[in-house]
Amino acid sequence: MNTAIPIPQNTLTIWRIIRNWIRAVIDKTILWFTARMFGLGLAVFLSFPKRERMSHNNGVAGSGTVRIVDDPEFPDHEFFEAGRIFPVRVRHACATFLDDAMNCIRSMSIKFSDHRFRSPFDIEMNTGEYSLFWSAKSFLKFAALRKEKWGVEYQEYYRKYPEGLKGAQISLRRDPSSYHNLRYYCKTPFLFIGKDGVKRYAKYRVRPFDNEPETGINTNPSEVDTCNQRILPHETRGRNYLKYEYEHRVHTQGAKYLMLIQTRIATDDEDPEIFNNMVPWNDTIYPWKDLAVIDIHKPLDWNESTLTTFSINNMPKTLGVLPAKSVYDYNSLNYLRAHSEIARKARLLSYKVFGLPPAIPNDDDRNSSDWAKVRRSKPQ
Repeated sequence: MNTAIPIPQNTLTIWRIIRNWIRAVIDKTILWFTARMFGLGLAVFLSFPKRERMSHNNGVAGSGTVRIVDDPEFPDHEFFEAGRIFPVRVRHACATFLDDAMNCIRSMSIKFSDHRFRSPFDIEMNTGEYSLFWSAKSFLKFAALRKEKWGVEYQEYYRKYPEGLKGAQISLRRDPSSYHNLRYYCKTPFLFIGKDGVKRYAKYRVRPFDNEPETGINTNPSEVDTCNQRILPHETRGRNYLKYEYEHRVHTQGAKYLMLIQTRIATDDEDPEIFNNMVPWNDTIYPWKDLAVIDIHKPLDWNESTLTTFSINNMPKTLGVLPAKSVYDYNSLNYLRAHSEIARKARLLSYKVFGLPPAIPNDDDRNSSDWAKVRRSKPQ
């Protein structure tokens, strides 16, 4: 005879609510702990002892002005006021190698300020409309499986995660003629609350103002080994050719860009995939709108470029980082970045203790991301 006492439905409901709440707290705690340990690990093992950024050490910077367009077609926002002008710094870089001629992701970081760190708005972008990872969890896998040797890397990662391989094939650029003619994307969305108080999400991208054709695209990546990022045989250009070209361009004619924004309204039943940086938003439904014109007219030297630091924490609250719930959450990528300030502070402290890292010499020690090799090289 079954004498079990049935549990009331409302009791089951309460238990499910409690269980889900506990699970959410655990997931958020793991994310917080992971982000803190990641930042601390960078500070202790990379930023302070080696005086390095996490990846984009090979860079060149310039300063100028950024002007919000006169007739914005995006939702009104108190920060992006029509015609508003800011001083600006931009920094282009290669990830992760110290050789411009390698097959690398190229980046553009923008600071609405002519200061080394203080700024009301910073944004960081890379080439390619897709990323190589999509959450804090996948990024940590990406970092752990790099296994770089002589310019070849991520073989195991690409085998395990074909989405990452697709992102690499779309994002890597070989032999671009200039940093200026590339297209840069901020793939993970940010908050956007305009003057109307409506909650939206925003993505950003940058292209050359005159829309000149992009160079360096791997037109048939299936025919090349994406893991092999080494310079091509018989490469004649030096390790710094992109940096030298950009410095010359800025000095002689300036560099002019158009910054664009893409927005969409938040909803209660939104698909989590809208936050996935491997899934671009449909630009017919959510068209790109002109946001600002960036004019760079002064090249910055190696020391000033090295000291210029960017942070996605430098944003108004109405344009900030979206909250994340776990290491699997698509928004956990920006959460990880936002909680890594200790690494930036450790690197800046290392400059005071050990001095700035040396400029990259333009000699024959190629296919390297190793500063120790650079220090042994003889500049020409």
